[in-house]
Amino acid sequence: MANIFFEITIVIVLASLVALIFRLLKQPEILAYILTGILIGPLGLFQLGNIDIFKGMAEVGITLLLFMIGLEIKVTDLSSAKSTLIVGPAQIFFSFIIAYLITLAFGFPIIYGLYISLALTFSSTIIVVKLLSDRRELHSLYGKMSIGILLTQDFVAILFLIFLTGLSANTGGIDTLTNLGIILIKAVVIFAAVIYLSQKIFPKIFDYLAKSSELLFLISLAWVFGFAALVSSPYIGFSIEIGGFLAGLALANSLANYQIIAKAKILRDFFIVIFFVLLGMQMTVTNLSSVIIPAIILSAFVLIGKPLVTMLIMGDLGYKKRTSFLTGLSLSQVSEFSLIVVFLGNKLGQISNEVVSLVIFVSIVTFGLSTYLFSHSKKIYLVSSKMLKFLEDKEGKKEDIIEDDGFEDLKNHIILVGGDQMGLTILEALEGCDSDVVVIDFDPNIVQKLKDKKIHKLFGDITDLEIQQRAKLDRAKLVISTVPDLEDNLLLLKQLHRENRKAKVVALAMERHEAKTLYKAGADYVVLPYLAGGRQVAKFLDEDHLGKIESLRTKDKEYLN
Repeated sequence: MANIFFEITIVIVLASLVALIFRLLKQPEILAYILTGILIGPLGLFQLGNIDIFKGMAEVGITLLLFMIGLEIKVTDLSSAKSTLIVGPAQIFFSFIIAYLITLAFGFPIIYGLYISLALTFSSTIIVVKLLSDRRELHSLYGKMSIGILLTQDFVAILFLIFLTGLSANTGGIDTLTNLGIILIKAVVIFAAVIYLSQKIFPKIFDYLAKSSELLFLISLAWVFGFAALVSSPYIGFSIEIGGFLAGLALANSLANYQIIAKAKILRDFFIVIFFVLLGMQMTVTNLSSVIIPAIILSAFVLIGKPLVTMLIMGDLGYKKRTSFLTGLSLSQVSEFSLIVVFLGNKLGQISNEVVSLVIFVSIVTFGLSTYLFSHSKKIYLVSSKMLKFLEDKEGKKEDIIEDDGFEDLKNHIILVGGDQMGLTILEALEGCDSDVVVIDFDPNIVQKLKDKKIHKLFGDITDLEIQQRAKLDRAKLVISTVPDLEDNLLLLKQLHRENRKAKVVALAMERHEAKTLYKAGADYVVLPYLAGGRQVAKFLDEDHLGKIESLRTKDKEYLN
């Protein structure tokens, strides 16, 4: 038997090198791990002698991944944006039907078509959340819609995996309909038990264990592996991966769940690398040649067709074309769940390596291209906005959150982009000034909080031309942007350069190089938080200001409360 330590070393070192290259290219690490598997397997860069051990490690990786997804799932996340309960299922249904028709057109067997269609229906929660977080737009309307739809997809994926693994269990000749009924009964009983544990028992136990981080981590692992083993036993018949998800769901209401996530994340990241590498190894070059055309067509569907389905559904519900466009574009890739689905389907003998190769090819294409599309989504929208008028059949009624009058008479006014945190402090300083103030924010909750203030309020994004026209950007004397997104600020400066060169512009930057870029683009002043904070603290060193510390502390505590 080959040296397993040596083989793991080769896999991890190669994966880290490829991931470093992809990091420089601003591509997701998942793509790097799959490519590592392709280099090792189909391209024969290195032969693994302990493949069964790697398969076991891959199962551990999936189990821990689903465990952490279960830990983070809250039912309130789904119910907070009610529209996602319509958009999510509708997007899944129509995307599945279209993808299935495409597979039938290429002559795939029914079971293959079902697996492929389902895999392409889901989008990557990990990638989308990271991209939204990097742009600091998790709380924007389209960000909330994207997360809500992704949570719906994850829930449907879990239900499918439960059904899949239960139906594949040995039923001793029992007919399919009876077996389906048994699966549903088992699923309901297990879910009910998990919900009971999560609400009545585990919060107290694990909150007590949180006093010792090492003990909390160890018992959490004992729970997830023990419960996964129980669920996968012949008496229940589900997979260990489903056991991992349910184990996480049982701990989701504990106050220690984020502490568990922080501890388990490192372990998960190690094993999940093995899973994606193993997936890449299953992609055979000979099979790829027979699925290359279907893979290209299905990739085009994921990149264009699936986002368009989402846009049409949201447009029909009354969302503005910009929100619909950005939400749809954020979903233009397949999911890590897609890869788990085909992995389990292949393990159960229900789909071939050809199908696995097809889905992996689509994932490689869509992971890569969707990242670039999302990075330039606002520029793409500006170019294509005139062609998207068909998405606003209901005149964006869903986004008419605040009705505000008096915009037509605005002149020599102040525009504040971002009404939270720093924006609130600036608003306090602007109270009592002679000029009109317009606050623009893409978070509907923040706009609602400002409804009692005697200022003009606009819900939307400053890079939206319609919002700029409504706020009379061309007549403003001062524009203050507290949005830290460099692209948004550059687009704002570009628009002001065209329409209102007299306006003074104050922008926010988080990094030194971003500040230099904004100054070069024409900003009059750029706020660097760490520099401004340092200057504020430096004032306290002056004895004349020491007496003001107490009053500032009291004022800050009022804000924090």
